[in-house]
Amino acid sequence: MKFSTTVGIAGYGGYVPQYRVKCEEIARVWGSQRAPIREKSVPNLDEDSLTMAYEAAKMALRMAGVEPGRVGAVLVGSESPPYAVKPTATVVAEALGVTPQVVAIDMEFACKAGTTAMILAAGLVASGAVAYGLAI
Repeated sequence: MKFSTTVGIAGYGGYVPQYRVKCEEIARVWGSQRAPIREKSVPNLDEDSLTMAYEAAKMALRMAGVEPGRVGAVLVGSESPPYAVKPTATVVAEALGVTPQVVAIDMEFACKAGTTAMILAAGLVASGAVAYGLAI
């Protein structure tokens, strides 16, 4: 993908839940152990994909040194949204203080949703429609 304007990644963030389940337990429940790992991170009872998106986005903004009010687009790619009809992107934008003027989009496209969010954010920035885009 080529843009006529230089666009880059100003910051990034991540979030890994602190709780773990041993793969032996997963194998016991599912009947086989396929992954060559010992344990898997799992969210706490009060965490979900929205929680993880918010924490990662907060870290990315901090790393980039970008004030939330300068973000013009929040694009979330996930196959496990916490709500059936309420977009995760709008909740994350509100929690970060990115509102009220924001493009907020949820995308579902298996493993490609995150990269699609990055391409769309880059396009919005390159076009001049927004100063900063947040792809989660």
